Amino acid sequence: MADAEMLTVFVYDVESDRTRRRLSAYLEDFAVRVQKSVFEARLTAARTQAVTRAAAALLDPGDSLRVYAVATVGRSRCHVVGGGPMLENEPYILL
Repeated sequence: MADAEMLTVFVYDVESDRTRRRLSAYLEDFAVRVQKSVFEARLTAARTQAVTRAAAALLDPGDSLRVYAVATVGRSRCHVVGGGPMLENEPYILL
């Protein structure tokens, strides 16, 4: 299924406060912040690529953005200790 959604994790390391604010504001439109520089979303592969390209354009030289797509089998092996729960397969997010 090419249009299947997967848990997608965005992790960044950005030096400039201004760039960090712009990047986090952009990611908040598509994902849920789970730590200061970590966001989770349920996205298709095409949407992940589009979000990643746009987010990368916001970065300065020396900054980094990592994007992890977690398939269903990998999701069953993920664990959370403390904090909120991982995003479920539901079409909505409870806050």
